[in-house]
Amino acid sequence: MEKINTNTYKVEEGFNLSQRATYQDFGASEKELKKELKSIRKDLGEFQDTMYAHGKYGVLVCLQGMDTAGKDSLIREVFKDFNARGVVVHSFKVPTPLELRHDYLWRHYIALPERGKFSVFNRTHYENVLVTKVHPEYILGENIPGVESVSDIDDAFWEKRYRQINDFEKHVAENGTVIFKFFLHLSKEEQRQRLLRRIHLKRKNWKFSPGDLEERKLWDNYQKCYEEALNKTSKEHAPWFVVPADNKEAARVIVASVMLEALKKYKDIEEPELDDKIKANLETFKQELEKETP
Repeated sequence: MEKINTNTYKVEEGFNLSQRATYQDFGASEKELKKELKSIRKDLGEFQDTMYAHGKYGVLVCLQGMDTAGKDSLIREVFKDFNARGVVVHSFKVPTPLELRHDYLWRHYIALPERGKFSVFNRTHYENVLVTKVHPEYILGENIPGVESVSDIDDAFWEKRYRQINDFEKHVAENGTVIFKFFLHLSKEEQRQRLLRRIHLKRKNWKFSPGDLEERKLWDNYQKCYEEALNKTSKEHAPWFVVPADNKEAARVIVASVMLEALKKYKDIEEPELDDKIKANLETFKQELEKETP
């Protein structure tokens, strides 16, 4: 299996989405990729245990992608070896009436990870510069002062949103949240095949929605919006990684590798030392327990 260079997936200035590959296999079979993922996710699970004991950092994992990009299965497979209490998944759908009575970042802010835990956003605050940019009429439901019609939603409006999102992420990063943002880059043809599978396979029928076909017609619009958002919001404290998603096994290995490589750089994350008094009496405690009769 070829060595993975995680930096090749990081979004740098002048990023062009159309020039990024949607398929990768590292010269490995499906079995080999699954074995590699198993090893990495075990290390990630152990890291989260240490991070929980350390108690000063949380990790936010943001997943974006077109319909059928594989976000759900990626979450299931990458975090399989985590303590169930160590990772919380949030799937953000259409805002509820309560959520619409707050600013658009509110529901994401209250879902941020506790110190010691991972939070996974399955679709994220970026929907507010993606789906709403393709469908600007959705913005009117937010009841924002000064926005009375779609004509009020101009370039300056979107620039302000990018700034607000960057400020939000910088704030949480400066307060102990490690941020990873992954765009699962799917080809249009692979999406077509996955949508067909949802129709052909009875057990997957429930996943299919006619609305998926309507959004598919807007593919080019979405790609343009993604490229702009990735360029404007990939920062050192919250970088974007564009992950080839046509091969699900390889995509999972890339995401897991990016996280583990970056988290290993946090040398201050380690299990706390025992209190000196407790440490000095460990032998006594051990003998006390060993003397107990079953």
